[in-house]
Amino acid sequence: MAKPALAQGDLTLTSPAFSDDGWLPDDLKCTRDGGDGVTPPLTWGDVPDGTQSLALIMHHYPKGTVEGRDAPSQYWLLWNLPADTHALPRGNPASLGDEGADKDKKRIGYTPPCSPPGPEGSYHEYMITLYALKAPLDSLPNHDDMSVNWETMTEALKGKVIDSSSITLRN
Repeated sequence: MAKPALAQGDLTLTSPAFSDDGWLPDDLKCTRDGGDGVTPPLTWGDVPDGTQSLALIMHHYPKGTVEGRDAPSQYWLLWNLPADTHALPRGNPASLGDEGADKDKKRIGYTPPCSPPGPEGSYHEYMITLYALKAPLDSLPNHDDMSVNWETMTEALKGKVIDSSSITLRN
C-alpha cells in the first residue's frame, strides 16, 4: 500500500470556506445533499524556494479501512499545478493542473462529499494535502487521466516532496 512521503515545514494550506477540522459548507456538498458539488476554494503560502510544481490530494478512509494498510477513497487528485500558483478558486474555473480518477473511478476529476448514512451526528473526515515538489511528477501524464489513482499518485510523489501542508474537513 503506497503512502505519500510527507514533509511538514512552513507551507500553509487554508480555505476561505472552512477552517481546519471545520464543517464543509452546505453549498460545497454533493448535489444529493443540496450543494453544487464544486471544488472548495483553497489558498496557500510560504511555498519553499526550489519548488518546481505543486500537487494536491483529497482523501477519506471509509469505515473498515485502515490508514497505512488500505488505500483510502480518493476525492481529488491534482498535479502539474504551476509553482507560482497560490490559490484555487471555488470550482477551479481555469482548470489548473491535471486530474486523475474520481472516487468511484468512473470519470476524471473531483468527487464532492456527501453526508454519510447513519445516525444523526454521523460524519466523515476528509484530508486535503498540498505538496510542494522539487521536480514535476514526470511519471504521470501531462493531461487529465483516468488511470491515475491513489496508488499511482502517491508512488509518483516519492522522493519529490519538499514540503506539504494539510487541512481536514468534516461532512
